[in-house]
Amino acid sequence: MTETTSTGRPSVVVLGGGYGGVSVAKTLDEVADVTLVDPTEGFVHNVAALRTLVQPDLVDRIYLPYDRLLVHGRFVRDRAVRVDGRRVELESGGVLEPDYLVLATGSSYPFPAKNDEPGLDAAKARHRAAHEELARAGRVLIVGAGPAGLELAGEIKAFAPDKHVVVTDVADDVLAGPFVQELRDELRRQLAELGVELRLGVKLRELPGAPPATRGAIRVTTTEGDEIAADIWYRTFGVELHTEYLDGGSLAGVRDERGYVRVDPRMRVEGETRVFALGDIANADRDVAAAAGRQAEVVAGNIRALITGEGEPLEYARLGPLIAVPLGPEGGSGFFGDGGIATPEMVAELKGRDMMVDRHAALFDVSPDEAQ
Repeated sequence: MTETTSTGRPSVVVLGGGYGGVSVAKTLDEVADVTLVDPTEGFVHNVAALRTLVQPDLVDRIYLPYDRLLVHGRFVRDRAVRVDGRRVELESGGVLEPDYLVLATGSSYPFPAKNDEPGLDAAKARHRAAHEELARAGRVLIVGAGPAGLELAGEIKAFAPDKHVVVTDVADDVLAGPFVQELRDELRRQLAELGVELRLGVKLRELPGAPPATRGAIRVTTTEGDEIAADIWYRTFGVELHTEYLDGGSLAGVRDERGYVRVDPRMRVEGETRVFALGDIANADRDVAAAAGRQAEVVAGNIRALITGEGEPLEYARLGPLIAVPLGPEGGSGFFGDGGIATPEMVAELKGRDMMVDRHAALFDVSPDEAQ
């Protein structure tokens, strides 16, 4: 079937219900017939996902059902299998042909930073089970010293200082990327104070055979012959972009050599005027929630202007090397541009103490108390 609008308002389809997708859908709900498509039941506040390992009472509060997002539009639980121009073929066999299409399908990342369970009950149960597994482990191995790996190490040591935590990485320093060395030095200093053991410049012969986030007799050997033992391990590297639905369609060629969708400053897909892309899959910026939120403002503003004929086109400005890496509720550091290196207090106030848990509840007409 082909979807048509019965209200006379322009139609907008948003593929993907992550940070950027829900923001665009919510913003345009009053001026367009919006359809949000996602294969899962609800939005997950991934920023706080690692905290649930040590604070499981947060689990219910990081999941918000999509059917509470839109007042006028609708949520369709389905998956796009092919996109050709603005024609969207769904896994169920349905077809959507909107006036405006927004690609916001995001990426996968190893659990517990992201969860690939489609149902809310199963997703929550997986987090709670992971908490129990960690609680029974004495020695923890984290493979990957990027932001997620460092944050996870800080969370574990802040809530369970008796656990032995080892972080390994093939890189010679923590936090690879466009960040100043002073930030890396400060994070290493705080990790040392927490008692986290860093094994940098270390290549493992192979990853543990046991599933991540599950207790087991973990034994790994470095290429230099050193053995590392643990009771549980976590993988904190490896992003997989969700753009497979572009294969074979007219948009297949818009991806760059890394697989990201090329967009112009207005966040339009290269060569398109009514197809937009944002968030992790777009080549506009780094794959962080803050960038997705700002890109959503540009996309929603530009679609609104096209619909209403009012307002000037918006262009996206890159965030630059801004970052905040909490190490537990009261620790961590970051880089805020002109503000320089962030103190632990600044990171705690911005992110670490509450992990921004309640900031998205209002989008779904859910109060903080109700989310609990």
